[in-house]
Amino acid sequence: MTDASFTIVPLSPAVGAEIRGIDLARDLDQAEIAAIKQAWHRHLVLLFRDQILSPARLVAFSRSFGDLDIAPPNENGQRFVPDYPEILVISNVIENGIAIGSLGAGEAAWHTDMSYLERPPLGSALFALEVPASGGETGFANMYRALETLPAALRSEIEGKAIKHDSSTNSAGYLREGAQAVDDVTCSPGARHLIIRIHSETGRPALYLGRRANAYVDGLPLARSEALLDALWSHATGPEMTWHHRWKPGDLVLWDNRCVVHRRAAFDPALRRIMHRTQIASQNDL
Repeated sequence: MTDASFTIVPLSPAVGAEIRGIDLARDLDQAEIAAIKQAWHRHLVLLFRDQILSPARLVAFSRSFGDLDIAPPNENGQRFVPDYPEILVISNVIENGIAIGSLGAGEAAWHTDMSYLERPPLGSALFALEVPASGGETGFANMYRALETLPAALRSEIEGKAIKHDSSTNSAGYLREGAQAVDDVTCSPGARHLIIRIHSETGRPALYLGRRANAYVDGLPLARSEALLDALWSHATGPEMTWHHRWKPGDLVLWDNRCVVHRRAAFDPALRRIMHRTQIASQNDL
């Protein structure tokens, strides 16, 4: 598909499209932003290759989609992009004995960013500065499709139910700053969100699963909650729902946290990976 200023190329039957022929380092006009938003709502994940973005330009582009959240500190309680508190550094690099970013080099399990908040971010943008030649791929899964293809009995069981989204650990399994390890998931800290949620802009229903670790289906016996969550995650992250991106420096990927979950493959910790992430703040309660 071709817009007046760029080309949209789908990346898989399930989710994702590449936007070609656009330079995100310049100021985009309103028509271009509107066309990008339309493509985003259609494909859920957008890839922009060969971008050269300073922190200022990454923040400016991200603000085209709404206000930005202030990034949480990394596991050391620090931030590493001076003057740009909106940017979270995701990296395994250690300099002078200090990790310059979050999440290390291990696997990051399937998740939706910061679903433990009452008002989680509606979208995220991740920009690749340095990446290893292999490993560290990011997978995305379409939660519209996951709900549409959910077996009828399973869908009936989750209607009206909510998941409590644990806030104690991040997607790589690290305890968040000041958090305590969870012994009983029925009492873990975090927000509750309906399992079937309506997207605030498209009006379409989607699964909203957050992350599997320490999740709990509110009000169910623990054994039934565990079995139900296992069934939902197994279905929602099957190959027919997903696309996996192999990163190159200069890639920017924009995804919609309201209808997508994502994960990261592990990579060799001896290799450098430095990414900058921004988060688009919730505009309402969805």
